[in-house]
Amino acid sequence: MKVAFTSDNIAGASDSVWQAMMKASQGDAMPYGNDDTTAEVTTMLSALFECDVDVFLVSTGTAANVLSISAMTPPWGSVLCHSESHLLNDESTAPEFYTGGARFVGIGGADAKIDPVMLKKMVNQKVGDVHSCQPSAVSISQVTEVGSVYSLEELRAITHVSKEAGLLVHMDGARFANALLSLDCTPAQMTWKAGVDIVSFGATKNGTMAAEAIVVFNKTLSKELGFRRKRGGHLHSKMRLLSSQMKAYLTDDLWRKNAAHANAMMALLQAGLATISSVKINTPAQANMLFCTLPEGMAEYLLAAGFAFYGGRWEKGVVRLVTSFRTPQEGVEAFIDCARQFEAGTDQG
Repeated sequence: MKVAFTSDNIAGASDSVWQAMMKASQGDAMPYGNDDTTAEVTTMLSALFECDVDVFLVSTGTAANVLSISAMTPPWGSVLCHSESHLLNDESTAPEFYTGGARFVGIGGADAKIDPVMLKKMVNQKVGDVHSCQPSAVSISQVTEVGSVYSLEELRAITHVSKEAGLLVHMDGARFANALLSLDCTPAQMTWKAGVDIVSFGATKNGTMAAEAIVVFNKTLSKELGFRRKRGGHLHSKMRLLSSQMKAYLTDDLWRKNAAHANAMMALLQAGLATISSVKINTPAQANMLFCTLPEGMAEYLLAAGFAFYGGRWEKGVVRLVTSFRTPQEGVEAFIDCARQFEAGTDQG
């Protein structure tokens, strides 16, 4: 069975999400988020995070990230994030566009996680110097771009440095559910209790069609976010079609079940590849993404066999494998078997 491991974006939406959208499309409802379902989603997310939150629904992860950050930094400020972060490398110039020109600065750290020592050095440089860009916010990717996950202790170390310097903290939670299940903690523990001010609560990669939630814990940012969402073109008139997706996603633990399957399939895939001596696991996957180095010829062999994944974008032989809530176990096992066949053939040769 041939499957694709290119991205969790290739999976469609969960059936219950589609059904909820179809139901919401019937009849009339107040526009621009003044409908009952949107209000219900805010209540559900407040319960999930164990605090009173403000919620701004948008349809893309890019919008969730850059709108959140735009409310946290002035145009003359800088946003500190990991040098490998999605925000710095894969959002085109949307961050600069939405912030009005704020600078995005990469910080180093192993496994694509910000090193708090490096962060502390950066936030204390040239503070108040009109000739220098002033640090204004910190953004953390959870899951990171290499498939690692910040522990609660690591999160608190980053937010501690940030708060001491008076900086706000944003979490890019495109794979929020995958990270949460990996840590086996509560949403509150991974966000506001750890010092996070805003989280981009991702859902599109994990079962919705196009629905992301900006969840605001620091409500001093909410008023500006409302205006920025409208100015940025993301205040949907038929907001109920977004909120119906999010409601279905949060109902009956669908978000947890979907992420649990994706994580389990990655654990199976990683365990299988680890038994193949010629395959090198680069950063051990903690959620549903894995970077590994394949021996010469194996990637081409797997692609020719009908599997799909990304390679050729990093160092020689490095490929990225991502599982989703719809990745079939048989497909994972077939991929591992195919890799073993290649190694066996190479050994015989």
